[in-house]
Amino acid sequence: MIPTRKTEDLLLGSWELIQQLQRVPRRLIWDNEPGIGRGLRRAEGVASFMGTLATKLVLLKPRDPESKGIVERRNGFFETSFMPGRTFASPHDFNVQFTDWLERANARVVRMIKTRPIDLIDADRAAMLALPPIPLHLGWRNRVRLGRDYYVRCDTNDYSVDPTAIGRIVDVSADLNRVRVRIDGRLVADHARVWARGMTVTDPAHVETARLLRAEFQQPRIIEVVDDLTRDLADYDRAFGLSADSQVI
Repeated sequence: MIPTRKTEDLLLGSWELIQQLQRVPRRLIWDNEPGIGRGLRRAEGVASFMGTLATKLVLLKPRDPESKGIVERRNGFFETSFMPGRTFASPHDFNVQFTDWLERANARVVRMIKTRPIDLIDADRAAMLALPPIPLHLGWRNRVRLGRDYYVRCDTNDYSVDPTAIGRIVDVSADLNRVRVRIDGRLVADHARVWARGMTVTDPAHVETARLLRAEFQQPRIIEVVDDLTRDLADYDRAFGLSADSQVI
């Protein structure tokens, strides 16, 4: 389960599964998903993702059930075999339970293939490609100037940032689990990513820092008063390079 069907999360979820597999499939098949692409159009970042993996993107045509039948049957199997009778405390709990169930399900003999899927995975891996030698930079990324309300937006949610960064350019990044904000590489905010929409996430430490800064700003500034405002006229002579022996014509 991933937070959204937007490109950033779809690519993050795909990469997480590929890393678990430790190999790259030669084809990645998608069924008319807007976050990946439709027709000749590709969503931003998809082409570079496929190029880095050296794999082929296959976009199925609309209304083509034969091409995606095996995937739909597998999804139906998950719905009828995994979901019934279960409760989930959070998306993380869902993923933990699903992972545990898949390990047990893949160790059972499947009637169609007359063997256990776990016994065939090594042969599948042998036919796949190696992982790319360079790291993939995926996820949500944005660079903004932090406003006076000291919040940044990721997807549809707002996350607080250390108010000492107000007015400065900050880098916002997020993966499937965390939202982080940095200034020149220094971490100034770190939140668990919220899967709901339209939420405001606040760190109590940021609120306290804002309170202290506000109180400091409201304190009257002390201005030193000088009683003697008389200036020595010799200061002007020294400023213009005049000496006592100089004559002004």
